[in-house]
Parts: sequence; structure tokens; C-alpha cells
Amino acid sequence: MGPYDASLVLRHRLHDGEPPAHVALVITERDLLTDGAYDTLSDVLSWTFRYGAERLTVSVSVLDESVIDTLVGEFRSLDAPRRMVIRTPADAGSDDDSADSARTDAPIRVNVGLGGKAEFAAAVRDLASDVAAGRLEPEDIDEDHVADRLVFPEEPDLVIKTGAERLSDFAIWQSVYAELYFTDVNWRDFRRRDYLRAVLDFQDRQRRFGR
Repeated sequence: MGPYDASLVLRHRLHDGEPPAHVALVITERDLLTDGAYDTLSDVLSWTFRYGAERLTVSVSVLDESVIDTLVGEFRSLDAPRRMVIRTPADAGSDDDSADSARTDAPIRVNVGLGGKAEFAAAVRDLASDVAAGRLEPEDIDEDHVADRLVFPEEPDLVIKTGAERLSDFAIWQSVYAELYFTDVNWRDFRRRDYLRAVLDFQDRQRRFGR
């Protein structure tokens, strides 16, 4: 660790503000096709928990659905520091109890190719099915009913996006009150100092949760 990185670590440790407990990382299929992409990802998984987070959600936006299985295989081969669960578009609207437990309990959750719009649409279809079957009254539907049907329902504290100031189709419902951090550093060049800058930026902010 160089002197500059060490100074960032010290600032983080001495900072009065709480670090983000739940970090979300938005990356693209193209990011993962660059040399060293998974080395960077392994490092980020480690940094996340080392610097105060309890949970990490990784969202991979995918244009070519034929690569999803390959990406999932690469994630499964990672030496992750905590338990990881991976979900794909096939899991939207799933009523598998074991999958439901895993998505909420795993410290690392990976969403490969499942966009926020599709996830929300699947939740609405599931609610409509329950109403049609008489299991739920329309007037009883609230935010919790929607959240319970999302693949990864928990709301991140901090969302980090590398390379550009746009989120793509990511966690529309969950990230509404999240703090967003954009960096022009490309994924292949993302370093510990870039992650620490994001955490320090979060610690400097006064969260308003939409107020």
C-alpha cells in the first residue's frame, strides 16, 4: 500500500461518519471482458468488507443474454470472502423458498442480466396473480408487498458506478434513496484508492432519504 492509499485508509478510520453498510456496484458485461476484470472484482469484494460494509450487491448489465451463463460461471469461480448468491433473469418472480432465503441472507448478492424494469414488472405480475386468485385485495397492496417480490429486496446505502455517469437499468425500486457515486475511472483501472474515495464521499454526505 502506497502513502496515498495509507492516508485514505487513515481518514476512513478516523472519520466520524458511518461507512455504508450495504454497497451496490454497477458494472457492465463489457467491463468484465477486459483483461484483469475479475482480479479487480476479487479485490473489490475484499475491500468492501474490510472497510465497513456488511453486504455487497453486484449488478451486471448485459446486452447479449447468450453470455449470461459464461458470466455466472466466472463469478462462481471467484474466491469470494463471504457467501455469494447469484441470480439471473430466470429467477424473476421465482417462488422457490430456498432461493428466497438465500437472496436475503447472503452477504454477497450478484445480479447478472436482470434489469430493474424486468424485476419490477415480474413483481407486478406476481401481485396481479395473487389478486386474481383471491389471495390478496388490491387495496391491501403496499410497498412491502412489492419489495417482498423483488429478487434482491434490500436497499443499498451507496451505489458505485465506474466509467460513466449513468446507472443503466439497475435496481429501480431499491436504489431510490441510495447515495450515488460516479467515477470516470474505468473498471479495469479501479483501485483501492478509488473505492476508498467513494466510501469517504459517502461518509461526508448528510443523507436525506428523499426529504
